[in-house]
Amino acid sequence: MDSQKEALQRIISTLASKNDEIQIFIDTLNHTLKGVQENSSNILSELDEEFDSLYSILDDVKESMITSIKQEQARKSQELQSQLSQCNNALENSEELLEFATRSLDIKEPEEFSKAARQIKDRVTMASAFRLSLKPKVSDNMTHLMVDFSQERQMLQTLKFLPVPKAPEIEPVECLVADNSVTVAWRMPEEDNKIDHFIMEYRKTNFDGLPRVKDERCWEMIDNIKGTEYTLSGLKFDSKYMNFRVRACNKAVAGEYSDPVTLETKALNFSLDNSSSHLNLKVEDSCVEWDPTGGKGQESKVKGKENKGSVHVTSLKKHTSGTPSPKRTSVGSRPPTVRGSRDRFTGESYTVLGDTAIESGQHYWEVKAQKDCKSYSVGVAYKTLGKFDQLGKTNTSWCIHVNSWLQNTFAAKHNNKVKALDVPVPEKIGVFCDFDGGQLSFYDAHSKQLLYSFKTKFTQPVLPGFMVWCGGLSLSTGMQVPSAVRTLQKSENGMTGSTSSLNN
Repeated sequence: MDSQKEALQRIISTLASKNDEIQIFIDTLNHTLKGVQENSSNILSELDEEFDSLYSILDDVKESMITSIKQEQARKSQELQSQLSQCNNALENSEELLEFATRSLDIKEPEEFSKAARQIKDRVTMASAFRLSLKPKVSDNMTHLMVDFSQERQMLQTLKFLPVPKAPEIEPVECLVADNSVTVAWRMPEEDNKIDHFIMEYRKTNFDGLPRVKDERCWEMIDNIKGTEYTLSGLKFDSKYMNFRVRACNKAVAGEYSDPVTLETKALNFSLDNSSSHLNLKVEDSCVEWDPTGGKGQESKVKGKENKGSVHVTSLKKHTSGTPSPKRTSVGSRPPTVRGSRDRFTGESYTVLGDTAIESGQHYWEVKAQKDCKSYSVGVAYKTLGKFDQLGKTNTSWCIHVNSWLQNTFAAKHNNKVKALDVPVPEKIGVFCDFDGGQLSFYDAHSKQLLYSFKTKFTQPVLPGFMVWCGGLSLSTGMQVPSAVRTLQKSENGMTGSTSSLNN
């Protein structure tokens, strides 16, 4: 009976998974169908615009040629009209002179005849009829303005749709996810020397497998990629996965998208627990600030969690008034069954914990203090950390502590034991927690120099813990364990015997 029930439950689970898969595919088909309709309409509209543009150019060229023909007609007509007018005037004068010469033949008086003959000779010499060119200045030939569009007609007959580049193929084995960067590599299925650049699109998701049409995040685009790989760096990994797709572009058109790939981008994301921190701390998701006036009693503004594609770090202003002594700094526990209690930490233990427990795996986050922060601690603690316990002074918490009040100290603390650290205090501290390996290490976040390592065996889930007095801290999460830290972990084991005095 039990085995049949288990078999039936497996069948039900398989069917539910398959139904979900089919529903996702149906959504994809509906989205694609809608895209075909919209894109076809857009393409038809663009085709009309292109042909209208051609018609407009042809009309303009035709109008220009007609104007040229009319101008040439007017020029030649004017030249011929002018020449015709000159010839008519010359002919009229010549006919008058001919008539005068004919009448002069009838003169009988020698002296008058001689005078008339001289006049006729002078007028003939000056007559325009003898200076006229009897050749037309222009011809009636207009063949130089004839056209032959046979080649253009052939060219127009070859009009066709643009050649579209084929879809690239992303190579998952060549893709790399490391150090909060993602490198995506692809290739073309066949050589295409007309490709000008590539477009890569990506989006974050919490769903494995093929991208969902109804995913909650939009695609973001990187344009004008000249090579066949691209690296996105400085990312905040606040989702389990990222989808990627690529398309090739020539000078005129973009091709089809590649088949999308999904890469895992899992990292520890947590916020500071505003509801159960000390009353004198102003707490937001990724920053905490000490406030001697009791700022915790005021409702702090909760910032919207907006993904900008990079690790989120918030800077804080430091309060400089009312400075009680930090000597009695204590850390209390967050009641596991009551959220929002205002007395989780009391006295002068200005402590806040993260809101996400670490129960397995390797994790990394970074903390940066304000420039003039007088005292702060960074580490981890069990959920059972007592209400009056100080971070690092019990066997349920581990931390490094920085103090610049009265004297400068930099030390590792655990179980009320202190180990002075003979290294400079870095601008930003990286925290590496290997829960399964029982290791908590602190690094210079920039140089990745090891500051200190605790070796222990965690028997309960741990929470990131922070103490700050007279200053503020900003937190960076959603980070992978850096490659440099992973490399250092291999050589660190067996080389930190000096820390044994603080280890369980």
